[in-house]
Amino acid sequence: MRTRTRLATVVASGVIATALLASPSLASGQRGGIASDQATPDPQNTLVAGTCDGTGPGSGLGTPSGARAGDRAGRNGQGAAGRGRGAGLGTGTKADLAEVASGTLMDAQKSTLGSIAEDEKLAHDLYVAFAGLYSVRAFDRIATAETQHLTEVRLVLDRYDVTDPTVGLAAGTFTTARFQELYDTQLAAGSVDLTAAYEAGVLVEQTDIADLTAAASDLAAPDVEQVYTNLLAGSERHLAAFGG
Repeated sequence: MRTRTRLATVVASGVIATALLASPSLASGQRGGIASDQATPDPQNTLVAGTCDGTGPGSGLGTPSGARAGDRAGRNGQGAAGRGRGAGLGTGTKADLAEVASGTLMDAQKSTLGSIAEDEKLAHDLYVAFAGLYSVRAFDRIATAETQHLTEVRLVLDRYDVTDPTVGLAAGTFTTARFQELYDTQLAAGSVDLTAAYEAGVLVEQTDIADLTAAASDLAAPDVEQVYTNLLAGSERHLAAFGG
């Protein structure tokens, strides 16, 4: 009689275990809870930006966990993570151009390369100014990315013996009247409030994207083309981060 009772108990336990495994909610249980937790937007809608400037479409604004995932995605050059307002900040800068061949730049293309340096300086200087006005980490993080962008542009400026129009200039000061006017106008507009600052960021990134797209046309210089590709991906991410 004891043997039969024990056998019945074992069979019943097996049925219960099978039922538990068959239940989607119970089988996924804890893992599902963790994933859901990480995807929950910040209740205060705080902008928390990933810091890495990698090569892929990593994202990470919205939650601290999303930001960390965005960092990892940016470093790996792939993936998307985090929910909330905007998208990730990272994009491919600091590329190793040692293995990328040089080519030929026409005089007009050399001039354009110099203007791209001014584009990046403008974005950097403007976001640093906004970071001083608003307690939003996104401006600090994107300004850091713009510094990396300018560093990369300077690599090819040096390769092609093009004068850097940004060297030695104070923040908010530009060689070309077009960039000086754009900076002054957007600084004044974005100083009104945070929403206006985001709008200024959108306009600056849209301008940068248009300039890079035009600059990349008909190039016979693989290294410069690589730099433009990296910067364009970065500007697109920054645009998304500002809600554009």
